[in-house]
Amino acid sequence: MYLDHIVHFIEEEPEKAVEVWKRHGFHAAKGGQHLNWGTHNALLYFKDSYIEWLAVEKMEVAEEADHPLTQLLLHDRKGFGTICLRTEDIAQLEERLKGQGIETTGVLDAERKTESGGLIKWKMLFLKEAVSDNLPSPFFIEWNESDSERYEGLRKRGAILPDNEKQAIERCIFGVHDPAASAEKWRSLIGSLELPNCRFEFRKTERKRGRLEEVVLARGTQEVSFEEGVYCIPPNGNI
Repeated sequence: MYLDHIVHFIEEEPEKAVEVWKRHGFHAAKGGQHLNWGTHNALLYFKDSYIEWLAVEKMEVAEEADHPLTQLLLHDRKGFGTICLRTEDIAQLEERLKGQGIETTGVLDAERKTESGGLIKWKMLFLKEAVSDNLPSPFFIEWNESDSERYEGLRKRGAILPDNEKQAIERCIFGVHDPAASAEKWRSLIGSLELPNCRFEFRKTERKRGRLEEVVLARGTQEVSFEEGVYCIPPNGNI
């Protein structure tokens, strides 16, 4: 299991996120639309994971969408929302979680219309839990393409440049009210807090809401705040 991506909710248009992060030296790109959820996004890819800046595009659609991520977006509006982990067998994962007595949404089919009009498809799995100020559990994804096929498509579309693939997310730091309990819960879900491509840490927070608080990139030394999320990035970005 790998970190697939971080979901960061924003109130700005996705194009604005692209502009801001290009000024920090990163090649970000407009993603596309989730027509059934009323949302759209911008994306910043690294060598084996990415950041998704997710915003409401059509409120009337989002409010009617029976989808855990959209519901969390409407609750939080801005700031880091949750993280997604990549698996090669989401059906087997669902069976394991059910065997642990964990209720899930079942495997959900999903798709996104790209800026060029293409359609990207994947499968998702969420734990069934109420949207609240408590730290959301991670959700899971299985892409319809292999990683090599997916990245080749991203290169062809210009969503990722060679320098993007030199960068990586090293750590995700979560602010919670009971770090030990949160760490134990996540270990039971995913087996380890040390994934092959990222480490998860939990620290005590005084904030009302338990959420991801800081994302640390490789060689990150400079803190940047954006839409209530904190990133530790290399001073010159990755361009």
